[in-house]
Amino acid sequence: MKAKIYITLKEGIHDPQGHAIQQSLQTLGFETVQDVRMGKFLEVDFHDMEKDSAESQIQSMCQKLLANTVIEDFRYEILQT
Repeated sequence: MKAKIYITLKEGIHDPQGHAIQQSLQTLGFETVQDVRMGKFLEVDFHDMEKDSAESQIQSMCQKLLANTVIEDFRYEILQT
């Protein structure tokens, strides 16, 4: 079983990395780019685990370590492998 975890800044939180990327893209000729938001993507493999247990562990991992829930949101998808 594999989990794909997406962590992004909450709406309204300033994103200096995204802004720098946006400016660089515009400098490279991609003038139509209006906004870029930077985030994190993680893949986690689980061995021999039920989907409900995996979901519970992912929630816990994100809340305790992977995401700063004050300024970041997270979502995930679980794939059977």
